[in-house]
Amino acid sequence: MSFLESALPREPHRGLRREDDDPLFPRMVEDNNFAPSYPGAQDQSLANPIGTVDEYAMTGALKRVGSQETVADEKEAQPAKEAVGWRRIVRNFTPSWFAVNMGTGIVSILLHGLPYNAYWIRIISIGFFLLNVLLFMTFSLITILRYILYPEIWSAMIQHPAQSLFLGCFPMGFATIINMTVMVCCDWGSGWVYFAWVMWWVDVVLSMASCVTMPFIVMHRHKPALHATTAALLLPIVPAVVASASGSIVAEVIPDRSHAILTIVVSYILLGIGESFAFLVLAMYFHRLHVHSLPAREAIVSVFLPVGPLGQGGFAIQKLGTDLLNLLSSTEKFNGRESQSPLYLGQIFYATGILFGFVMWGIGLVWLAFAFITIGTMKRFPFNMGWWGFTFPLGVFATCTSMLATELDSRFLRVLTTILSLCVVLLWGVVGVRTLYLAMTGEIFTAPCLQSLPKTRGDGKKGKNGGVDRIMGKRFS
Repeated sequence: MSFLESALPREPHRGLRREDDDPLFPRMVEDNNFAPSYPGAQDQSLANPIGTVDEYAMTGALKRVGSQETVADEKEAQPAKEAVGWRRIVRNFTPSWFAVNMGTGIVSILLHGLPYNAYWIRIISIGFFLLNVLLFMTFSLITILRYILYPEIWSAMIQHPAQSLFLGCFPMGFATIINMTVMVCCDWGSGWVYFAWVMWWVDVVLSMASCVTMPFIVMHRHKPALHATTAALLLPIVPAVVASASGSIVAEVIPDRSHAILTIVVSYILLGIGESFAFLVLAMYFHRLHVHSLPAREAIVSVFLPVGPLGQGGFAIQKLGTDLLNLLSSTEKFNGRESQSPLYLGQIFYATGILFGFVMWGIGLVWLAFAFITIGTMKRFPFNMGWWGFTFPLGVFATCTSMLATELDSRFLRVLTTILSLCVVLLWGVVGVRTLYLAMTGEIFTAPCLQSLPKTRGDGKKGKNGGVDRIMGKRFS
C-alpha cells in the first residue's frame, strides 16, 4: 500500500445484508450488536455508522454461530427420552391401533356363529374374544397415558387429516366386545345382560360423538381436496351403524319388554343416521374415483371400507326386523286397545328388513368386487395399519350373508358365509403376524401427526432458535 493510499480516509465496511435467497443469515438492518473479535477493533467499530459491521467482527461472530449450531445439531442428534423405550411406544400410539380390535372382534363373532359349527370352533371363538378384551384394555391404557403425558398431541392428532379419522375405530372395536359378551356371557345370568346393555349405551354415546363431531372437523378444519379424499372418511361415520347392529343383538336378550323396544328404536335411529351419511360419502368417493382414478398405494387398502356400512347395515336392519317381530307377535294390545296391529307391524318391519338387507348386500357385493379388482391391479403396496381394513368390512359382509342365509334357509348362502368367514380368519392371521413382527422391531410405531409438533432437543426440552438469531439479538427485517 502506498503512502498516498494510506493517507486517504478509509470507507467503513458496509454491513453484510442477507439477500432473499441466502439460506444462512437473516436480513441485518440497523443492528450493531456484534462484539469485535480482534484487538483495537472496538474503537474502530465505534466509528462505523449504524447498520455497519466490521468484516473481522463478522467473521468471528460467524465462527461462534457455527460452533453453537454444531453443538445444537449434536444435541438434536442425541436420542431424546421420548424417542426410546416405552415412551416412544406411548408417544407414537395412534388411534389406528383400535382397528386391531375391530379385526379380532369380528373374527370371534364369525367363528361363534359359523353355519357349520363345532364345539372346538366355539372354544376358539371365545379365545379370540378374550384376546380382544385384553388388547382393548391394553390399547385404552396406552392411549390414556399418551394424552396425559403429552396433552399437546391431542390437538395435533385432531387436526391431522388422516389420523383423526381413526377415532371411530374405538367405538367399533368396543361394539365387538359387547356383541360377544351377549353371545357368551348372558347365559350366566341377567346381570350380564344389563351389563352388556349399559356398555351398549356407552358405545352409543361414543359413536354419536364420532359421527357428529368428526365430519364437522373435516369440513371446518381439514377441508380435503377431492383428489385427496379416500374412503377413510367413512371411519368416523360407520360407528353409528355398528352401534345399531350391536343394539339389535342386545335387544334380543333383554328381559324387560319396554327396555328392549327402547333399544330397538334407538338402534333404528342410529341406523338412519349412519347410513344416510355413509351413502353421501360413498357418492362423493365414487365421484373422486371417476375423476382422479385409484388412491395412492399407501391408501389402496381403503377401497375395502365401503363394504363396511353396507354389510353391517344389511345385518342390522334384518336383525332389528326380527327382534320387532318376536316382540310384537306376543303383544295383544297396541296403543292400549286389543287388535292384530302389533303382529302386522312386526311382519312389516321383518319383511322390510329382509328386502333392504338384500339391497345393501347387493350394493356391498359390487363394492367388494371393485376392491378385489383394485387390489389385483396393484402388484405391491406397503404394509401399514390400514391393512386391518381388510378384515372388518369383509367380516361384517359375512354377517349380513349369514343373516340372509338364516332367514331364507339358503344352503348356498350358508356355504358362502363359511367361505367368507374363513377368508377373514386367514387375513387376520396374515395381518396379525406382520403387525406383531413390526411391533417387536418398533418400526410400526410412527405417528405422522407428531410432525406438526415442535422438535425436541436431546434433553427432551423444546429446542430454541439457532445461534444466528441469538447473536444478532433477534432483530431482523
